[in-house]
This record gives sequence, C-alpha cells and structure tokens, in this order.
Amino acid sequence: MPAAQNYVLTFIANPALEPITNALITDLQKRLKRLVDDMKIEWLGEREACEVFCKTDELSPLKIELRSLLQGKPYDHAILKAGRRKKKLLISDMDSTMIRQECIDELADFAGLKHEVAAITEAAMRGELEFKEALIRRVALLKGMDAALLEQVYLERIELMPGARTLIATMKAKGARTLLVSGGFTFFTQRVAEEIGFDGDMANTLGIAYGQLTGQVVPPILDKESKLLTLQKVAEAYGLELEQTMAVGDGANDLPMIEAAGIGVAYRGKDVVKRGADAAIDHADLTALLYLQGYKKAEFVNA
Repeated sequence: MPAAQNYVLTFIANPALEPITNALITDLQKRLKRLVDDMKIEWLGEREACEVFCKTDELSPLKIELRSLLQGKPYDHAILKAGRRKKKLLISDMDSTMIRQECIDELADFAGLKHEVAAITEAAMRGELEFKEALIRRVALLKGMDAALLEQVYLERIELMPGARTLIATMKAKGARTLLVSGGFTFFTQRVAEEIGFDGDMANTLGIAYGQLTGQVVPPILDKESKLLTLQKVAEAYGLELEQTMAVGDGANDLPMIEAAGIGVAYRGKDVVKRGADAAIDHADLTALLYLQGYKKAEFVNA
C-alpha cells in the first residue's frame, strides 16, 4: 500500500456569485473526515478562499467526494501536493487569459469576417486544428487590412481580465519573474504586458507592408512547442526547477507548458486543457492563481 502524502485542497469562490459558506465548510469536514488524516482548515480570504491541509494515500475517493460536494456550485477547487507552492516564474497566455478577447477575432470583425475567423480560432483552441495551420489560415483572410486598425482594436476592444494586475503585481513583489507568451501578435502583447506589468512578452509578428497587412506571419511562428521551450529556457536561465514555475492559459496551444509547469492552470479553459491542468479556474478572477499558491488576501498587492 502506498504511503500517505501531504496535500492541500484549495477552495475559491467568486464573491459576486456566491461566497463560501460555513455550511459548506461543515459539510466538507464531515465528508472528508473518513477519507483523510490530520485535516486542518485555514482561511486565505474571508468567505472567498480557504485551504485544507490533509494526508491521504488515495486521491480518487477524495476527488469523487469533492465533485459531489461542489456539483452545481460556483466554486473553483484544486488538489495540489503540499510543499513549495509559491512560484518564482509565471508564464501566461494572453488572449482569453490576461485579456477577455481573442485579438485576431476582433481584427476580423473590422473586416466583416469575425464569424469565419472565430470558428477557426475556437477549433484550434479545442485542439481540433493544429495551431500553425489555424494561424496561417486566419491571418491570410486579413490580407489588405489597414494596419492602422490594429491600434483601433486595441483601444476600443481589448479589456484586461479581472485580477490580472493584482496577480502580476503580487508575484513580482514576492520576487517572481513574469512573462507573457502568446500565439497572438507582438502589437498587442507589448501593450498588454506593459499595461498589466509583466517583465516581458513574446508573440508572433504580423506582416505589414505599405500600411496594410500582408496576410502572412513573419517566421518563425510561436506555437505550443515554442511556449514549452520558453518555459524551460527561462526557468533554466534563472536557475529554477520546473517545480518552481506556474503556467496559465485556456487553449490547446497552452497545454504543453501547462503540463510541464509546477502548477499548470486552465483559466476559463477548453476541456482538453482542463484535463491536463493541475487546476481549472472557471468562476473566480485571476487572483485565484495567488490563492492556489497559498497567498492570503492580505498579502495581495493592488496595482
């Protein structure tokens, strides 16, 4: 029989939907009592986030019990190994992760092609199309677009995801490095990275000639393998083990780096990403990534 290991169960609520109630915690204690040893509950944010430290030699019954307890409730949760949870490197996707939109879909809207382009985007994010193929097809449809529309899209359409600034400001204040790595475009990542406070950014470059989009992406194309390689190389450059890293994204293009990171998070992610991630956040804002690391709300740095 395998030896029992130490785990931490993190529960996170979106207070605007439904705070964590005392009744839920009482029910949780009753249900887990027969499944775990040495249970200890600690609040990270009043009625917003708590964590349960416990020891068990079998996770499957615990996962089943938690699914039953939380079914139909607007709470996020994760089961992580106890240990070094506060990470020293965060690598994040941009579109639909740090911002609410998919930039290429918003560009396509100005060309009257949003429905067609968004359908390709969605298929790629679900893993039904290879990212490179999907990107080349979508950018080709934008050939001839006035490049000045890029600035208009950024100013009129792009919204930061709630909690983004606090997440990055807090991790940087605690000594972590932060990098925005996107299969999107440098025009947007440079601006979003600066607005949120990331240390740097990497993305693809749109071809532009004579003030118009050429319909091509300047090679090389940054794809899922590039994101994984970036995680590995940046961690090595700072003398970090992958266990000391966190990666977050929503689409299949993010899955390799999410699976490789010390904590991989699917934020509003597609099902294929949730299956490979350590945690799936569907209800709370991006400060949930701080709670997953064991930070208390009193430690958050508001940017």
